[in-house]
Amino acid sequence: MSDCLFCKIAAGEIPADKIYEDERVVVFRDINPKAEVHLLIVPREHIAGLNELESGHDALIAHIMRLIQPLALDQGLESGYRTIINTGKDGGQEVFHLHIHLLGGRDLPGFG
Repeated sequence: MSDCLFCKIAAGEIPADKIYEDERVVVFRDINPKAEVHLLIVPREHIAGLNELESGHDALIAHIMRLIQPLALDQGLESGYRTIINTGKDGGQEVFHLHIHLLGGRDLPGFG
């Protein structure tokens, strides 16, 4: 999508602090981090959110899920990390391009 921020980052049209990329995904540091380590894992293909996933995306999602652990370890998160996918406006999604937040570091707050 021509007006999608994450599509533009993935295409190299907007700079980002990229730490990993391959033919299917790009990973970069969040510009407004909520933890010591806050990465965004973004598929190059424009998928608006979880609700738009189809069976044809299964290999892509598996690729992303298997990428999380080595990314976390490369960032020094041996003792744990958190992943978050916000879905829809009421779910806190701000950029409508599927992405996974990988957060870690000291003292992440719990839920509840």
